[in-house]
Amino acid sequence: MENIQDKFLRYVSVYTTSDPESTTAPSTERQFELINLLAKELKEMGIKVKTTSKGVLMASIPSNLPKGKKVPAIGFIAHVDTAPDASGENIKPQIITNYDGKDITLNKALKLKLSTKVFPELKEYKGQTIITTDGTTLLGADDKAGVAEIMCAVEYMVYNKEFKHGPVKIAFTPDEEVGRGVENFSVKDFGADYAYTMDGGAIGELEYENFNAASAKIEIQGCNIHPGYAKGKMVNAIVLANEFMSSLPPKEKPEHTTKYQGFYHLVGISGTVEKAKVDLIIRDHDTALFNARKKLILKLEEKLNKKYGKGTFKATVKDQYYNMRKMVEPKFFVVEQAIKAMKIAGVKPKVQPIRGGTDGAMLSFRGLVCPNIFAGGHNFHGKLEYVPLESMQKATEVILNILSLAVNDCKKTSKKH
Repeated sequence: MENIQDKFLRYVSVYTTSDPESTTAPSTERQFELINLLAKELKEMGIKVKTTSKGVLMASIPSNLPKGKKVPAIGFIAHVDTAPDASGENIKPQIITNYDGKDITLNKALKLKLSTKVFPELKEYKGQTIITTDGTTLLGADDKAGVAEIMCAVEYMVYNKEFKHGPVKIAFTPDEEVGRGVENFSVKDFGADYAYTMDGGAIGELEYENFNAASAKIEIQGCNIHPGYAKGKMVNAIVLANEFMSSLPPKEKPEHTTKYQGFYHLVGISGTVEKAKVDLIIRDHDTALFNARKKLILKLEEKLNKKYGKGTFKATVKDQYYNMRKMVEPKFFVVEQAIKAMKIAGVKPKVQPIRGGTDGAMLSFRGLVCPNIFAGGHNFHGKLEYVPLESMQKATEVILNILSLAVNDCKKTSKKH
């Protein structure tokens, strides 16, 4: 069997950054390079694989249990794209073996380092192998760590026939980072009874709650007059855009919130005196608070239109995804199973809400309950990204433990009946 480090390094070498401005599926043709590579590796292991023209790969590993033994079909999902927030091209990982617990220099020329003062969690990995960037790109552990973990688990199953498991479903998706990861994902074709996304952060993380999410676009119509003759006539759309933002609660921004606290996040502002545009995202775990946030945007539109004239502000609010908690709780055994699988692997579970969203949230609302399990990485989407090798190894163990537990739990159920 190939070790997980070699798999991970091979996958991060493939340039797969997605593009939020693209209207194609996948958003970038380059994502097919990794999808096709994974399909080739799976086929070489004798696994049945299907890839779609939209960049979704699905694979199925049949049960190796005696005939008539019914075990749930369990799925594992990861995404191949990397975030457009930082370059994902020509990644040059650095391997720090037997990490000494001190600051890690990423790039001397750029004076860029991983500081234990800023990132105290680094010290928890003393003695382990840390994979970092070279300070010029992101690493791609989000979510190629998850991809490597799933592929290692698959390889273990294929070459260790004594490992007993029920039906296993595997999927690799594109465009998760631009919010379109499962737009072209068929739950029916996937065929899993429930699944897990391997897309979480630090070792032990387990999430079945995520934000309710919406986008808000505010278009502002100004009136451009020569500044020498502007008195009483000019309406500067850029100034009005700033007024709109200043009218939102100042402390309800990502940089001031944590845990279950929601926020308004300015992701883009552009324009001229004549026209301006504000792009926001709205997030909250609580449905009532989420709806209140959306209403506030529309109330501000109404208030400012009364002040500056009808049609000056046009707000468009669009829901993106919802908190999967209400879909997971009726089938909470999927969370309990993951907790138990972590404990068997010697990993302390950290059940917490996601301050974001996953493909699993959308899939949960389409009938495929799908909590999120750690992939091991830190500082995603930027040049300070890193992943401990041992965390990836433990994630692979957790996958295999979940499959074993499903078999054992069915045995117990059979005895009871």
